Amino acid sequence: MRIAVGAPGNGAVLKEALRAFLEDDPRVSEVVDLSTADITYPEVSFQVAEAVREGRVDRAVLVCGTGLGTTIAANKVPGVRAATAHDLVTVRGSVENYDAQVLCMGQNVIAAPAATALLDVWLDLRHDPAGSYAPRLEEITAHEAR
Repeated sequence: MRIAVGAPGNGAVLKEALRAFLEDDPRVSEVVDLSTADITYPEVSFQVAEAVREGRVDRAVLVCGTGLGTTIAANKVPGVRAATAHDLVTVRGSVENYDAQVLCMGQNVIAAPAATALLDVWLDLRHDPAGSYAPRLEEITAHEAR
């Protein structure tokens, strides 16, 4: 799996911990870090989401202070679904139910050991396109196409 990561300055510490975890994980074939020292959360979110949309990566992880700003910005890229998740229920639901390709977390919300434990679960999660949420995702996609 190819994964992009990104963070502005207020998410850099947690992003680095997650990047290191991903680079050591055999399920991950490539980690692409789109962060720069002076990048804003909207810009890094747009770049990461575009990498997903264009198929350069399979999934992505964004980190900011709360995980909310990166989620809002990444969701502005058509065809990309980003979700803020800091617990097992929301991490699982983000992929299994909503087919989110981008996981967003907040450096001020979750500690690195907990975040890496959730990332470990996230790597194995898959969306079932025939599941009960499929019609809702089709509804969202149709609205987005308008």
